[in-house]
Amino acid sequence: MLDGEGDGTRARLLQPGDQVPYGAMPVLLAETTVYGAVCVETMLRGWSSQLPRPWLVWIADAPARPVPAARYRIRALQARLAGVATVPYLPVLRTVEDAAQALEYKDVRSAGDRLRRQMEGNSK
Repeated sequence: MLDGEGDGTRARLLQPGDQVPYGAMPVLLAETTVYGAVCVETMLRGWSSQLPRPWLVWIADAPARPVPAARYRIRALQARLAGVATVPYLPVLRTVEDAAQALEYKDVRSAGDRLRRQMEGNSK
């Protein structure tokens, strides 16, 4: 969703140990579960102060609000994040094999457009 063109020019995955390219905006992805929030907290504990603060893209795992424990944990971590962007529950994401296939669906493209606008408009 962050790479709207699908050609890898706007977004790419980094593997463990990869360097964050100069000028890049790091992004963490997590589901809206307590486990997802704990994983974000764990990642931020090890986050170097030499790196730019990451964005959190919080992806809804169900068609309901995140449980209070997850919301409160993310709220407590917001000062360590560049921002928090949310992606609504998209059932089609459970049925696709890869990002290219997901982008064939209008609701996924629309959510991706909103996500990019939210992140580009709120860069810190």
